[in-house]
Amino acid sequence: MQRRKFLQNISLLSAAATLPAVSNATAEKKKNKFTAAFISDIHIKPLAIAEAGMTKVLQNINQLKQLPDFIINGGDSIMDALAVDKEKTKIQWDLFNKIMQAENKLPVKHCIGNHDIWGWQLKEDVKNDSLYGKAWWLQQTGNAKPYYSFSHNNWHFIILDSTQENNGSYIALLDTEQFNWLENELNNNKEKFICIVSHIPIVSFCSAMFFKDMLPNGDWKLSRALLHTDARKIKDLFKKYLNIKTCLSGHIHLQDEVDYLGIKYFCNGAVSGNWWNGSFQDFAPAYALFNFYTDGTVERKMMEY
Repeated sequence: MQRRKFLQNISLLSAAATLPAVSNATAEKKKNKFTAAFISDIHIKPLAIAEAGMTKVLQNINQLKQLPDFIINGGDSIMDALAVDKEKTKIQWDLFNKIMQAENKLPVKHCIGNHDIWGWQLKEDVKNDSLYGKAWWLQQTGNAKPYYSFSHNNWHFIILDSTQENNGSYIALLDTEQFNWLENELNNNKEKFICIVSHIPIVSFCSAMFFKDMLPNGDWKLSRALLHTDARKIKDLFKKYLNIKTCLSGHIHLQDEVDYLGIKYFCNGAVSGNWWNGSFQDFAPAYALFNFYTDGTVERKMMEY
């Protein structure tokens, strides 16, 4: 009996001796990170609740105890420009900029959303206007193209343009020029961990949950405007690059987390919730906080502000 107790005590001491090392490793990992806030689908418009909501989410982020290094704006900054005339579109952008300048002190990286594109669904012909299509968004954000990249610490961020014109509407995919650019970006940044940002999800479950009903034959109803139609092509490209760790999106106003072939896909809800009418389905207005670690891992915390 004494020998048995002695061996038990030795085992307990050995286990206890390993605890500080685990704790130290966890503490060290927590130090080796940076944070980014992800806001999407603000859909600002001249409406008291929308103006108060955008103000509050920016105040919330800018008053965090640990400030994010930057904000990623996932798109749909304004309520709509697709089918809205020039005057109303200007009012929305002016309001967006006014609140952003008054309430935010952090760097912002913008991703273009479908509702940020002007005139595609207008009945009048505005194609010859210098602000037509994505040009207005480019003017507002100061970007040369609707897709671009930047690096932060040992991470490389690739911001995509999901939205392509399709017979007066839009479809979710990358055009040939952008896809080739994306492949080149991945080839040139193999030494960094990669985060991909797209307004419309590349891989998502909640895209299938957007509509509450099914097709008459019982099949799922999934629009080509809710999920990248070239997801298989992009997936095949991603398989070649093990340093791609995560993909972030908005658009659906719902939240999910999908781990697919070693990549974490996060769809991050909407700042506006149900377009400023409370929660959309089961998800309240929210933004996301992401921790990016030096070992390539990423963690998300949803913030109902």
